[in-house]
Amino acid sequence: MAEQAGTPRRTPLSRDRVLRTAVALADTAGIESLSMRNLAQELGVVPMALYKHLANKDELLDAMIDMVVGEIDPPTPDADWKQSVRGGILSARAALRRHPWAALAIESRNMATPAILGYLDSVVATLRSGGLSADLAHHVMHALGSRVLGFSQELFDTARDAGRSGPATVPQPAALPPEVAARFPHLAAIATAASHDDASVVGSGCDDQFEFEFALDLLLDGIERLQQQGWTSVHR
Repeated sequence: MAEQAGTPRRTPLSRDRVLRTAVALADTAGIESLSMRNLAQELGVVPMALYKHLANKDELLDAMIDMVVGEIDPPTPDADWKQSVRGGILSARAALRRHPWAALAIESRNMATPAILGYLDSVVATLRSGGLSADLAHHVMHALGSRVLGFSQELFDTARDAGRSGPATVPQPAALPPEVAARFPHLAAIATAASHDDASVVGSGCDDQFEFEFALDLLLDGIERLQQQGWTSVHR
């Protein structure tokens, strides 16, 4: 029987549609609120329909991470290695700022996803094409750590500990009461040494983006100096 005129046609369920909806839900409500049940409800299907596209929630999270990593700009061909790596890392940071849940999701996985491995491989390829030895590139990746993916665990960031067990981070210097500031005067002194962003996770008076780029540039400048010196870890 022909479809009745005026009857709205349901958008077919696809893996891409499921993932984009899941990412949008996590962006809005946080990754901890995402479940197969509320994802199915958002899509207007029964939960079992999702399992035709994803085996379980672990596969869902991995695929969501890969979708976010897919937003990172690829290395610029023929560009200076330092500027290319810097640009890629800042693009990764921009992607994670659009999806605030992604950093914790990445940290929660036991193994790197294919997209993360591909991105890391491209960073190493850029370092090697810039003249860095495999030895130096190895240590560079250790030094960059999670920063290469656009995030880092700040010393004074208590927000990243929400819902996580383990030792507490250092209290924000700007929040130190007078009696504590008197006991720890050096922390108190640096708390008011800069004034940028009141919403910073590092504490009032700090600018997250500035602090991230500051540390990144320190690392890249030092790496460039080692490369020019022909540095090697042998016999060190």
